[in-house]
Amino acid sequence: MTRLFLFLPILLLATLGMLAPAQSQPLRLQITEGVIEPMPFAMPAFVPENSAGSQYSDALARVVAANLTNTGLFREVPRDAHIARLSSFDASVTFSDWRAINVQALITGAVEVSGNRMSVKFRLFDVLSGQQMGQGMQFAGSTDSWRRMAHKVSDAVYSRITGETGYFDSRVVFISETGPRDNRTKRVAIMDQDGENVQMLTDGRALVIAPRVAPAGDRAVFTTYETGSPRIALMNLQSGQRQLVGDIPGAMTFSPRFSPDGRSLVFSAARGGNTDLYRLEVGSGQMSQLTSSPSIATSPSFSPDGRFITFESDRSGTSQIYVMPSTGGEARRISFGQGRYSTPVWSPRGDLIAFTKSNAGRFHIGVMRTDGSEERLLTASFLDEGPTWAPNGRVVMFTRESQGGDPALFSVDISGRNLRRVPTPGPASDPAWGPLLP
Repeated sequence: MTRLFLFLPILLLATLGMLAPAQSQPLRLQITEGVIEPMPFAMPAFVPENSAGSQYSDALARVVAANLTNTGLFREVPRDAHIARLSSFDASVTFSDWRAINVQALITGAVEVSGNRMSVKFRLFDVLSGQQMGQGMQFAGSTDSWRRMAHKVSDAVYSRITGETGYFDSRVVFISETGPRDNRTKRVAIMDQDGENVQMLTDGRALVIAPRVAPAGDRAVFTTYETGSPRIALMNLQSGQRQLVGDIPGAMTFSPRFSPDGRSLVFSAARGGNTDLYRLEVGSGQMSQLTSSPSIATSPSFSPDGRFITFESDRSGTSQIYVMPSTGGEARRISFGQGRYSTPVWSPRGDLIAFTKSNAGRFHIGVMRTDGSEERLLTASFLDEGPTWAPNGRVVMFTRESQGGDPALFSVDISGRNLRRVPTPGPASDPAWGPLLP
């Protein structure tokens, strides 16, 4: 039975009063392309403000600590090194106790539970200056959404220290694989960005590949073989309802992706020996052909402003990356390095394009400027492919497969640091990172 992904509402109540004034020059972690020393932070268990909150106090803190640590930018100081012990959220902070163990950022929190409702609040302190960073914040929601509240705390802390938007309160759609390598069952699945709360969205009876998430996070598209040949399926992630879209008589359709406003899809259609790009207006069903070339054009991706599309094509003899207006027209090649380029995807920031590159028997995930300049390879392995961007454009997730091994999801910072495996229940491929949840 298909399990559906449900949005769980969380309410930001208000910034907390009775707080110390924010410092004039807040602690700030400068993110550069070089290697940095992770910032040491302390994350005591949240203070339970009633007995029912006790079962969540440690779990909330563990999720926040894991999120920050997994960025590679932060290092948690173990709790057994803590000198101070917090018994009240409103207690004053003895900064000397935290300086003594080389903590730079201190996060304190509290949780209260009444029935199936929960309230979570937190504060962030600059230990070196002995001041609070900004105001405290409070979130309220159902106990079922406790992990989301921890992700929201993580986003707020990350943003205040780095100056960049967080990405923890987001989800990833991917292909979950089970069974022997020569007879794999593949299902579209969705999970939190840290690998938790996995839910299956398709039943595995038909082969499915390459899911993509709408900008609002409410829908997904993917390629399905349920009719025997590749077709595009559009799914509502709340209701589970889906339909086949973009039918072109005599053509195989695949590789769909949403426009930034979610109203259009761009995809590939193969017929008569050619593979061209088409654009579909989802509401009206109106279609327009964007390319017409005796070659392959596939893996399209919109720029964040919707004005351009990047895609891969072999029109020059080998697979390379091109950019053209989103309404069609002349395409210009932007990849000129050694090897073959594929699966380009535009960063949410608009400044970079991530891609897959194969050269000299190795596969890489790389990034380049939108004009093709400043190419940087972030990874190298037997098979790395299919990058997808975190909502803040800071991290790239992709599929890695070792020789003779199963596919798995990995992530890497755009500086090339902090390569790490993303936990999944089993073999996994084709990640598509969704937006920050509302």
